[in-house]
Amino acid sequence: MSTQIPHRTGSLILYKNRPGRVTQTGQKKIEIQLDDGSTLSVRPKDITRLHPGPVRQVPPAAPPEGEILVAWELLAGSSTTLEELSELAFETFTPATAWAIWQLVADGLYFSGEPGDIQVHAAGAVAAEKESRATKAAAEAAWNTFLERLAAHTFDPVQDEEYLQDVVALAQGERETSRVLAALDQSESPEAAHALLLACGYWDETANPYPARAQLPTTPLAIPLDPLPAGERRDLTHLRALAIDDAGSNDPDDALSREGDHLWVHIADVAALIPPDSPADRAARERSANLYLPEQVVHMLPAAATEMLALGRTDPSPALSFGLDLSPTGEIVHLEIVPSWVRVTRLTYAEAEVQLDDDPLLARLHALAAANMARRAGNGGVNIDLPEVKVRVATDGQVEIEPLPNLRSRDLVREAMLLAGEAVARFALDHQIPIAFSVQEPPDEEVYQLPAGPAGMFARRRFMRRSRLSNTPQPHSGLGLDTYTQCTSPLRRYLDLVAHQQLRHFAVHGSPLLDESDLMERVGAAEAVSREVRWTERRANEHWTLVYLQQHPEWQGAGIVVDQRGGRSVVLLPDLGLETGLYLNQEPALNQELALQVTGIDLPHLTAHFSLAANSTR
Repeated sequence: MSTQIPHRTGSLILYKNRPGRVTQTGQKKIEIQLDDGSTLSVRPKDITRLHPGPVRQVPPAAPPEGEILVAWELLAGSSTTLEELSELAFETFTPATAWAIWQLVADGLYFSGEPGDIQVHAAGAVAAEKESRATKAAAEAAWNTFLERLAAHTFDPVQDEEYLQDVVALAQGERETSRVLAALDQSESPEAAHALLLACGYWDETANPYPARAQLPTTPLAIPLDPLPAGERRDLTHLRALAIDDAGSNDPDDALSREGDHLWVHIADVAALIPPDSPADRAARERSANLYLPEQVVHMLPAAATEMLALGRTDPSPALSFGLDLSPTGEIVHLEIVPSWVRVTRLTYAEAEVQLDDDPLLARLHALAAANMARRAGNGGVNIDLPEVKVRVATDGQVEIEPLPNLRSRDLVREAMLLAGEAVARFALDHQIPIAFSVQEPPDEEVYQLPAGPAGMFARRRFMRRSRLSNTPQPHSGLGLDTYTQCTSPLRRYLDLVAHQQLRHFAVHGSPLLDESDLMERVGAAEAVSREVRWTERRANEHWTLVYLQQHPEWQGAGIVVDQRGGRSVVLLPDLGLETGLYLNQEPALNQELALQVTGIDLPHLTAHFSLAANSTR
């Protein structure tokens, strides 16, 4: 702002909206003193004169009481000058009255503009501005009260809901900033947001933010499905077919039979109901796989698919059956693929384990599994045997952690599925059917020289290279197989469904459905999501395991030392499926068992702290 009137010593001026006085004039520069006593040399055009002075105090003292509102009412809707308005309101124009008027102009309620052209606001505009300011003041007061409640670790369910949504969005990874956390001078991170929501009670420990952070849906698909199409199927209902799965599983998609020396691996015939590029197929591609959370299972397919196709849910059940002929040494010599009807008996792993020695079918299947395990080991397969647990949230909110014992029944099912995957990979290769092969580069030779026990298994897992998908067959070194594909869980994994679509179309029409380009497009789309699915499942299991420890604050249990890293002992807790680090006065031996107790939980950071239990010998 500038004025055409020359500045002179003692004038009251504005510089960057601050009051000052001219102490010395010049042609190019003017010396001024500001309200804090500082002095500056500025250009004349950079200052605005409010009063010619002389002024000795900056800012000037307040003037005697004037008639500001009367002046405003008289001039409302018109324009005036600083000098005219001062004389009307105070009957004089002095540095004190000029400064008082200018403060009102700067405030903007009744007046606005420049010293030489002040706009006097109409009554309606003033009323509207007053209402706006009152609203802002109330909002500011409510905001400050909200922050005070948060600082006291509480919140108002009605008044604070809207404020907290930006914290929720940050905790769920839906945004990167939070006005609330910034106002509290806290880190704007998902973990800090999670901690704040827990501290004030808006969330409790049951809030699992990890599916939202991975942008994964947690609601069922609402896509209608047509009835199962009619088609010719081989009747295999005369064979006893066993579907062996975890207790509580409601979507069994594989079952086993023996017919002489013929091994039948029956798989839910999902491709018969879900063709490529159908709405359900596209939805499954977007989800990539079932999301297994301790609190729920989020299916990649509509619930009706499980009801119609899960083996044993209907009698008989539709299947795509893989018939394998094996050589005396366990090599696959022939595979036939047929749509079928099967009659399925469902067993849990524990039930199958109890019956295994006395049930002829289970015994034969186990013998086959043992032979295949030996064959794979002889081909360089790497066995990693570390404790596993299943984490589940019961209906009452209590977390249950069940260690999964090494059962022969699990070996039986795993080996049959590996045989089916190997056979299908060879079948696809022989018949030029594009499918996704699962491959893994061989590890360094030292992996085969590692010691036994949990420490050796822990190191072995670390040395293994990550498996990947390819459109060309290559060995899977970890499994000890020359070629392999996953194809036995089309209800649970999208790329298994794609393999079934390819195989079924070939079996019925004599040619594959998708070329390699179409196949790899699906592989890329599914793999991008499957990484998020695996990440979410790991984080969710860790989350609920820590909740379990919160529910059992006196927990004590065994820990096994599996590694040493710079004075820090890495300890595996078999009963929890966790790893932790301990700094101990004396370095323990690998595979040594320690008695531990939980000492602290940081749920937002997925961190549990342990120490040696009081009854520990160390």
